Amino acid sequence: MTVPESEAAAPAARPAPRFGPADPVKVLMHRHRDLCERAVDPLEIAAGLEVHGVTDRAAARFRHRDVFSLAEELYARVPRGSGPERPAVQRAPDPEATAAGGGAARGAVQLLPGAIGLATVAAHASATSATPHVRTVVDAAGVLLTLLALRLALRHGPLRPRRGRGSRTALLWTAWLVGYAVYGDWLLAQLLSGGPDVPGPHPRAAVAAAVGLVCAVAPAAGCARIFAVRARRGLAVSRALAELAARVRPLLLGTTLLFVAAAGASAVGAALLLGAWGSPGGRYGVAAAVALAGLLFLARLLTVHGFPGAAAAGTGLAVALEAAALALVLAARLPGLAPLGAPVTHLVAAAGPAAVPALACAVAGLGLLAFGLRALTGACAHPPAPAPDRHGGTPLTDAAEAHRP
Repeated sequence: MTVPESEAAAPAARPAPRFGPADPVKVLMHRHRDLCERAVDPLEIAAGLEVHGVTDRAAARFRHRDVFSLAEELYARVPRGSGPERPAVQRAPDPEATAAGGGAARGAVQLLPGAIGLATVAAHASATSATPHVRTVVDAAGVLLTLLALRLALRHGPLRPRRGRGSRTALLWTAWLVGYAVYGDWLLAQLLSGGPDVPGPHPRAAVAAAVGLVCAVAPAAGCARIFAVRARRGLAVSRALAELAARVRPLLLGTTLLFVAAAGASAVGAALLLGAWGSPGGRYGVAAAVALAGLLFLARLLTVHGFPGAAAAGTGLAVALEAAALALVLAARLPGLAPLGAPVTHLVAAAGPAAVPALACAVAGLGLLAFGLRALTGACAHPPAPAPDRHGGTPLTDAAEAHRP
């Protein structure tokens, strides 16, 4: 009996398809090989995986309890140095071990803005017998030196962004907020009274607000350093993202409260020194300065840890609220639109013009704090600090940042 030709030519049965690899971690190794090869410790791999959306729940699909244990396996299995030659990455020593060395110089840089601001006030007071032209030159030189010292303080030390530059939009909004702190109360009061029809704001209140802000730079740097050092320490001992978040949230709240207290002391001291405490709206002006300082601190902290967009959004919200208050007062002058200015009028009547920036900055600051309680609790926000270069900076060597979308 012959076998039909169709049956003889039938192909052999194919093996059943495989659903998923036998080693799921191997797929992840190939997908993030460059990240794993550049990493100098498992924490960098954990931060990079989190940037790519790998959470503790996703790590369970790779047979691991959390992202940290998954990162440890990737670090152990992927050999370093198999790719093209890369410069060696050097890590900074423990910040506490170097506090007596370069830390003193960096601390002096953070004290410069406040010191120059106070020196400018003293120089202006000592030049009362001089001509107005000489006093103008002294004031202009002091303001210029203070701005240069402030720029130096923001480009070095704990307030320097480790992930590129900050947002230019946030810088623009910050300039508006500082300008409003100096001139905004005067402008709002004049708009409410039908002006403006006077030369300028009360000099003591305006100068006290500016001096209080520049004196708060040093406490801001200290609090930012405390937060960065302790957050990295918490990252090193945490074994899950939830545990890291539980460590960072109270740290962020405590650091923010510590800075607000220090900024309040600076603002009160500046007001007492310049005699602005007893001026009309002096105490509310101090509250507005403290709210602005807290907002700028949270915005800078988010910028330092890789969230400049959120910093720009928070400061932009405060700018929008302040601009809306001025716009409502102007719109209320039009026929039939008087009720639009009623909220601002009642607020100013109850607490003075400084209540507007105080409320605007407080609302925006609380929004940034709520965002920071979520964003700053992740591993990608606290990469290990690279070693400073010979110019005092910190080169960008974090492997997770190279893979940040």
